[in-house]
Amino acid sequence: MKILAFSDLHLARARATEIVASSAEADLVIGAGDFCNHRAGLDEAMEMLSGIVAPIVAVPGNAESLDELTSAALPNMTVLHGTGTTQGGLSLFGLGYGVPVTPFGDWSCDLSNEEAAALLAPCKTADILVLHSPPKGVADLTSLDMSVGSTAIRDAIERIQPKLALCGHIHDSWGVTGRIGATQVVNLGPRPNWFDL
Repeated sequence: MKILAFSDLHLARARATEIVASSAEADLVIGAGDFCNHRAGLDEAMEMLSGIVAPIVAVPGNAESLDELTSAALPNMTVLHGTGTTQGGLSLFGLGYGVPVTPFGDWSCDLSNEEAAALLAPCKTADILVLHSPPKGVADLTSLDMSVGSTAIRDAIERIQPKLALCGHIHDSWGVTGRIGATQVVNLGPRPNWFDL
């Protein structure tokens, strides 16, 4: 399958236009959270992406809740959060939100590492983990060189060993890739990222 993936759209219309245009070549589109800003504008974000014809798999970021994304989701969008799906013979499992808890305040949808671990526990195998937050130590550096990723997500990647772990959340690490065992970890950012599986 030819997969297009992105994260952290944050209502950027020019980025959405590029993603929609690129998606014409995709068998599957993955959105790794933060479609809107501070829990506002999600319907507008979905309108921006409505030209995508391929199936979409998405997780909520910390800028939108699971209920909000599920309610606003496009007809061809499957929303994951502690759940999985199969698309074109590939198994995907998703976990959204900021992990660990962010300092951003009440608007941010966050999980502790313990809460994240409990939601990831049902996943025994997956070809792709769709995550909003990165694993600890890979694609998770802020502009201050602080590693702010999730230990629970790293533990899950080490246990499951998917082919891909796709994330976003840490804007300073957009475009950064790394490996955990056999898994390629990619902090996507708001641009078309292509994968063939």
